[in-house]
Amino acid sequence: MCALALAGCDRQNAPAPQGKAPEAAAAASANAAAPAEPAPSGRLDRSHRGTAAPDQVFEDGEGRPIRLSAFRGRPMLVNFWATWCGPCIVEMPSLEALAARETGNLAILTVSEDLNGRQQVTDFFAEHAFQHIEPYLDGENRLMAALRVDTLPTTILFDAEGREVWRMTGAADWLGADAAALLREAGGG
Repeated sequence: MCALALAGCDRQNAPAPQGKAPEAAAAASANAAAPAEPAPSGRLDRSHRGTAAPDQVFEDGEGRPIRLSAFRGRPMLVNFWATWCGPCIVEMPSLEALAARETGNLAILTVSEDLNGRQQVTDFFAEHAFQHIEPYLDGENRLMAALRVDTLPTTILFDAEGREVWRMTGAADWLGADAAALLREAGGG
C-alpha cells in the first residue's frame, strides 16, 4: 500500500466520554464527503491469516444475538468502531458506499464497541442516514477481545469459510483501488 498513515483510537488509552460523538469527530464526518484529500490508509496485518472466526455472540441491528458464523458462505468485512472515535466516523461513509456496491457479494458488518448501549449507535446511524450497513453492537467488547483487537477502527476480512485473510488497523478508504485489490483476496470487491 502506498501511504501508510496510521490513524486510530487506541483502546489501551482512556476513551473520550461516551455521550454524543465529540464535536471534532462530527466535524470530520461532515468533511468526509468533501474530496479535499484522500482518506488515510491503515496498517495491514496478515499475521492472523487462516485463523477461524471466533464463535462469540454480539448483537444485530435489532438487538438480537448473532455470531459471525451466521455470515459464512460469502466473504465478510468486520469493522470495529465507536461513535466517540474520530477516525472511525471518517471512514463510515466509505463503508456505507462499499456495502451498497457489494450487496450480496460481501457481508459488511460495522460492529460498534460503544459501552453505553444501543441508543447512541442507532442515533448515529439515523443522523447519517445509513441504509446499507447495520448498527451491530458488541457492548461488552467480547467479540473485540476474542479477536484481540485493541485499536479502533480495526477492520478484519474473513473468507467465505470464516478464516481471517488480513486485518487493517486505522481508517481506510474502502472505495479505492488498493482496497479493491485487498478485498479480492477473499473473493470480495
